[in-house]
Amino acid sequence: MRLVVRLRFFFWLVLLASPLRAADVLPLAGEWRCRLDPHDAGVAARWFGAPLPDKVRLPGSLAESNLGAPISLQTKWTATIYDSSWFFNPRLAKYRQPNNFKIPFWLTPATYYVGPAWYQKTVDIPAAWRGRRLVLFLERAHFTTRLWVDNQEIGQQISLVAPHEYNLTAALTPGPHTLTVRVDNRLETMNVGPDSHSVSDHIQGNWNGLIGRLELQAGPPVFLQSVQVYPDVTRQLAQVKLVVKNTSAKTVAGNVQLQAQAFNTDTPHQVAPATAPFTAKPGETTVELTLPMSAAVQLWDEFHPALYRLSAMLQPKKGVADQQQVTFGMREMKVQGNRLLVNGRPVFLRGNLHNGEFPLTGYPATDVPAWTRVLTVLKEYGFNHVRFHSWCPPEAAFVAADQLGFYLQPEGPSWPNHGTSLGDGKPIDQFIYDETTRMATAYGNHASYCLLAAGNEPAGRNQAKYLADFVKFWQTRDPRRLYTGASVAMSWPLVPENEYMIKSGARGLPWAKERPTSTFDYRAAIEKFPMPYVTHEMGQWCVFPDFKEIDQYTGVYKARNLELFREDLADHGMADQAEAFLQASGKLQLLCYKNEIEATLRTPGLAGFQLLGLQDFPGQGTALVGVLNPFFRAKDYVTAAQYRRFCQPTVPLARLPKFVFTNNETLEAAAELYHYGAAALPSTALTWTIKTTAGTLVAQGSFAPTAIPTGTNTPLGTVRLPLASLTQATHLTLEIAVPGTAIANDWSFWVYPAQLPALPKSDVYVCTRLDAQARQVLARGGRVFLNAAGQVVKGKEVAMTFTPVFWNTSWFKMRPPHVTGFVVDPAHPALTDFPTDAHSDLQWWEIVNRAQVMHLEDFPAGFRPIVQPIDTWFLNRRLALVLEARVGPGRLLVSSANLSPTEDAQRPAARQLYYSLLRYAQSAQFQPKDAVDFNVVKDLFETPSREQFSTYTKNSPDELKPKQINNK
Repeated sequence: MRLVVRLRFFFWLVLLASPLRAADVLPLAGEWRCRLDPHDAGVAARWFGAPLPDKVRLPGSLAESNLGAPISLQTKWTATIYDSSWFFNPRLAKYRQPNNFKIPFWLTPATYYVGPAWYQKTVDIPAAWRGRRLVLFLERAHFTTRLWVDNQEIGQQISLVAPHEYNLTAALTPGPHTLTVRVDNRLETMNVGPDSHSVSDHIQGNWNGLIGRLELQAGPPVFLQSVQVYPDVTRQLAQVKLVVKNTSAKTVAGNVQLQAQAFNTDTPHQVAPATAPFTAKPGETTVELTLPMSAAVQLWDEFHPALYRLSAMLQPKKGVADQQQVTFGMREMKVQGNRLLVNGRPVFLRGNLHNGEFPLTGYPATDVPAWTRVLTVLKEYGFNHVRFHSWCPPEAAFVAADQLGFYLQPEGPSWPNHGTSLGDGKPIDQFIYDETTRMATAYGNHASYCLLAAGNEPAGRNQAKYLADFVKFWQTRDPRRLYTGASVAMSWPLVPENEYMIKSGARGLPWAKERPTSTFDYRAAIEKFPMPYVTHEMGQWCVFPDFKEIDQYTGVYKARNLELFREDLADHGMADQAEAFLQASGKLQLLCYKNEIEATLRTPGLAGFQLLGLQDFPGQGTALVGVLNPFFRAKDYVTAAQYRRFCQPTVPLARLPKFVFTNNETLEAAAELYHYGAAALPSTALTWTIKTTAGTLVAQGSFAPTAIPTGTNTPLGTVRLPLASLTQATHLTLEIAVPGTAIANDWSFWVYPAQLPALPKSDVYVCTRLDAQARQVLARGGRVFLNAAGQVVKGKEVAMTFTPVFWNTSWFKMRPPHVTGFVVDPAHPALTDFPTDAHSDLQWWEIVNRAQVMHLEDFPAGFRPIVQPIDTWFLNRRLALVLEARVGPGRLLVSSANLSPTEDAQRPAARQLYYSLLRYAQSAQFQPKDAVDFNVVKDLFETPSREQFSTYTKNSPDELKPKQINNK
């Protein structure tokens, strides 16, 4: 398989090496002259008429040449800072100094510049180009360009999505000429919204420069301006529309010939050529041809991404021929009720958001290998779809997605909710139409360009009408893809004209209020929508920072935010725990993603999900929501193969009513198989096993053989196991597998004794308050077990739930929860009767959900609790859920967790942990190594924390004052 992929990739590179047209090309990459224009004086001063003083290398950005201002508190960013008050905590003053400036809200570029910048290059036009049509091609500019040739102004273009092309035929004669390009990246030229991922500092950055292919192109005066292919899978043909542009003064006649051949497939197919005459008057003429594909046609989808290369030859009877090559796929996107169909087969979108994460350059990659690497990683994790949040990638992304079989949804380059709106008569209204039209022209032939939205989460009094009109406009103009008004959260209005809906209702875990199960789904959220429903921005579960990632920032951007968090962790005496925090919080994050994704897979009628995201979002306060970092590299607490067990075309599912049982119960779990593969599976008998963590087989079985159709979930049967034989606390794993394949999925569950053995009477003083008797017992060298649930004062401000931080606490002004799992030593003798891993898992839910935590700000440096919650990395408070200490001559065990000291059938895990802790307190192993003064412990239950978020100063400079915006 790898050999085939390599051969296909090699063939693809060969195709890319072929010219788009039979035209000469003069590359313009290299050194250019440059000058920044912060006061916008260059036009009036006629800078285009003299050599510019500085140097810059293009393609590239100003920051790559270290041009611009250093970063400081006065930097006027192109992004909304939702709440900066946390950054002005007095203890962070050292990070606001010029020699140690570390902004925590996003990555830090080397330099920063917003405004006009001038780029200039002298070119020598060959004599052989006399009489030819000459075009300046700038693959991607950011984002308003204005062009002069010598002293003559040519024009201006604005686009964030497509190449800027200038016809210079009349301006260039053989010999030397000076090209001067003024690039302006101010939103004043077109306000798409400061948080739009096309421009925002949250992600790729508001860079200034020119990237991708920069070249002068020479071609004939009569040429193919556009070749657009419209596949018709049902009739096994392709309609080809060619726009012939005649820049001469005479009518020209001739023939157009089409040839097409399949590639990126193991099945060769040479399409019969098609020929038609044309007559082109000066201006534009449209020629339409039908290309019969025959019964041998190769269809494109995620499983068989067969492509065709079409060569269109324009041959005038007199004059020079013009040739253009395009690629396309025979692919049909349709809607049937609430289902998405690709070539008539139901498809479920397992999507990821690409937000414009380019941490080395700050601007999008324009080369195919870079995008092939990213999409290959996504495919390895089981994804088949990418949404580009409020931006459109360069052509290379579509090329790579074509080859790998990805369904792409680019968007208009706007988040018209922050600083602008839709439907209110602002310039953005027409700009979205113009930009999506440019996208259709530039990328419309790509098979991977399957879906389109106007943008993300719009605002505007008339937005619903605007979006409805947008959908209807594109439905009639280009049937090659499906259209939706915008990607939206719950409160946005429904647009009935949408061909599919992207909405946030079908997401989340109900675990803040409900005991975890794997029976819930999202059918109630989607049942009122008549069109396919794709879940908007699902996930957003946080993990602690991976400080090993910092060294990977070798380009323009540096992870000063992560440096700040790392140093602050060290200031709180926990630098040595960074890796443990990462691993433990990562396992909890993975557990949440697994359960949320599985809930979407078992939801009848759901059309897919878009995850936010598989990789971290380094902006908006630093949202560490990925199992990958912004470089699309793994953080090493989960492999792609492990992730793919619950996220791929075929996934076994089990509906467990709970994950914690007692041994007087019977496990019953309904099993089903989610299957959206290339075809139905033959009659298959799936198997199941139940094993201990040591691998001991407890039970096994198989389901009755059944045919597995594609595009649906198939019930398999029920796993049933009486648990009476399990007399001790046991961690078990249920696995369901498709024999003979790598397809398998698993679920942990726990069994506890329904009746615990009685503990012997002992001298352990058990109390719920640190009262006078507890002090006396400790003073005489005795033992105290303080079950302090609900009594904590120092740490009361820290909100803990079972699930981790959502997005990040800074972006939402410290909205709870604040804790991202916990670390624990599984081998600690206090947990002998409570089997656990080193991180939170589902048996802990009833113990930690909404539990109080203790803030150990006055405990000795280096003190480590038995169970240590992981605080938000913005505050890094040293916390505890269970701790032990020597207090004078006595020994103290303290828990603020939600334990259950009495027989409680509804909370067997909480009862089991209480039993394990009390048994430990009675044992000879109860030998705390750290000493703590009694008053320090007592302070936990009497005195509030000194450092609380609510006490942070609001005296922020104007540039960083909190902005109240409707963003999430």
